[in-house]
Amino acid sequence: MVRVYVSIGSNIEPARHVRRALRELRRAFGQLTVSPVYASAAVGFDGDDFLNLVVGLDTVDTPGAMADRLRWIEDTSGRVRGPERYAARTLDLDALTYGDQRVRAGRLMLPRDEITKYAFVLRPLADIAGHELHPELERTYAELWAEFDASNQPLTVVTLDEVDS
Repeated sequence: MVRVYVSIGSNIEPARHVRRALRELRRAFGQLTVSPVYASAAVGFDGDDFLNLVVGLDTVDTPGAMADRLRWIEDTSGRVRGPERYAARTLDLDALTYGDQRVRAGRLMLPRDEITKYAFVLRPLADIAGHELHPELERTYAELWAEFDASNQPLTVVTLDEVDS
C-alpha cells in the first residue's frame, strides 16, 4: 500500500461536486483522511471561487492507474476539458504525491509542483500531513506552510453546508 495525497477542487456547484468526489474516492480507496475545506479565488482566470481540500488515501494502484481513476471520477462528474489550462470546472482531482516516490511518466509528475505554489494546495496538505516530508525538498509540509507567503492567496475555511448549491 502506498499513501497518496489528492487535491480536490471545484467552482461549478462546488459543494455537490466535492461531496460526490469524496463518495467516489471512498468507494474506490476506502477510508480517507480529509482536510478542512477552503474557499479561494479562482487562479489564472476570472471566475467563481473554488472550494479546495486535500485527502489522504492508501492504494495498491500504480501511479498511472490511480491517475486514470481520478480522471474517470472527474469525467463522470461532468468535467469538460478545453484548451484553456485555467477555467471553471465541476471537479479537479490531482494526485499530489505517491508515497515518497518521484514519478515522471509522461504528463504525470509527482510530487506536483503546485504543492509549493498555491496556498489552496499546501495549506490543506499541511493540515493532514504536516509531519510528512516533501519527497524532493525533504522538508515537512508544516515547515513549508510556515514559510509560505499566502498574502496574495487568501483562504477561508468553510463547511460544505455553508456553500451548498
